[in-house]
Amino acid sequence: MGAPPEAADTLYDFRVRTLAGAEQDLGAYRGRPLLIVNVASGCGFTPQYEGLEALYRRYQDRGLVILGFPCNQFGGQEPGTASEIQAFCHERYDVTFPMFAKIDVNGPAADPLFRWLAARARGLFGTRAVKWNFTKFLVDRSGGAVHRYAPRTRPEALATPVERMLARS
Repeated sequence: MGAPPEAADTLYDFRVRTLAGAEQDLGAYRGRPLLIVNVASGCGFTPQYEGLEALYRRYQDRGLVILGFPCNQFGGQEPGTASEIQAFCHERYDVTFPMFAKIDVNGPAADPLFRWLAARARGLFGTRAVKWNFTKFLVDRSGGAVHRYAPRTRPEALATPVERMLARS
């Protein structure tokens, strides 16, 4: 959905589906730094929801938005329906940041947004493929992908890069 990745200049060229099924224009986040994460409920990194929520609550008043995209591509760790995912996130981690529809992040069915992110913020040794759940993409206020963080990178470790981004006008 949205612009083909090769034609997109910024993240704001994309439209995605919310977990509730509504279409969301990412242009609604124009001018705000974003942390985009592929998430899963049954992953060893799932406790990072707590850190992501803490980061969101700490910086949301200064403009940061965290966008969660459930993904079942890695070990079948997100098999639930949208309502099951929503309930899990709310009941277990009190997630208040925006959550979106389950997507693929790799392969021929990869969501265009994640193809765009992976092309602009490459992984170790220049790889495009997302390696696992809880890969994080930090996007600047102008809608350009700035940096990719590995699944092992804890959300708390992103406070400094987020602070630097928020300090820029």
